[in-house]
Amino acid sequence: MTYCVALHLHEGLVFLSDSRTNAGVDQISTYRKMTVYEAPGDRVLVLMTAGNLAITQAAREAFAEATREDGKTIWNVNRMNEAAMLLGDAIRRVHERDAEALKGFGVDFNANFILGGQIKGEKPRLFNVYSAGNYVEAQEDVPYFQIGESKYGKPIIDRVITMDTPLDEAAKCALISMDSTLRSNISVGLPLDLMVYAADSLAVTRFARLDERNEYYQMIRTTWGKRLRQVFEEIPDPVWVDRPADAPTERGAPLRVVSPTPDNDPVPAQTLAQQV
Repeated sequence: MTYCVALHLHEGLVFLSDSRTNAGVDQISTYRKMTVYEAPGDRVLVLMTAGNLAITQAAREAFAEATREDGKTIWNVNRMNEAAMLLGDAIRRVHERDAEALKGFGVDFNANFILGGQIKGEKPRLFNVYSAGNYVEAQEDVPYFQIGESKYGKPIIDRVITMDTPLDEAAKCALISMDSTLRSNISVGLPLDLMVYAADSLAVTRFARLDERNEYYQMIRTTWGKRLRQVFEEIPDPVWVDRPADAPTERGAPLRVVSPTPDNDPVPAQTLAQQV
């Protein structure tokens, strides 16, 4: 398992991936899930992968080497959606070659991809490419994609990220999202690859490899935990009050199965106060 997240903002793009793969609790390895394809001044493409490692590596290689009948490759296509189509074609070729053999060994064709970046002449774009080779593009309403073990890191992104979020603030949010995932799922692990791409830079200018010794990441982990506990403690506890005598019995009452013992009437249950 893994966790990768990419954020699409007006100022650019943020990419973050972990590096853990495992085939059981005693077979844990480290493989980088982020690959950058760069022609400075012309294009920057970032590919992140999740799923079966052999499948994603094969698709990544096929993507890098892909050439359409018209001679188009990732190095000369004019639009990011064309690069996404090249990735989709590469995934389908790997599926045609390997899917049946994998099925015979009880292995599903499991792979997901995030492809983002910018080609000179258009704005930065971000795509989620599925194992069938089809894709969707990030939009204003949902300006991010996650692949892998995504549920633990999703709430903070939903609450914080919009396309107006500044790049460095978005990078901080992505790291908090990753830390939440790391704390809740042992199949996601350090080190992390973090890339922040500023729109129209057409070059890799901000990249960091983060492990347990990185001071900023340790600050994120420690501070976020402390602040969560602080906010939690500041929220008032529930206050219980007697239910009004004229309150309808079916509203706010539990679904009860009462003992048939004679004279064993239910005890009136209190309800939450509406104001604290």
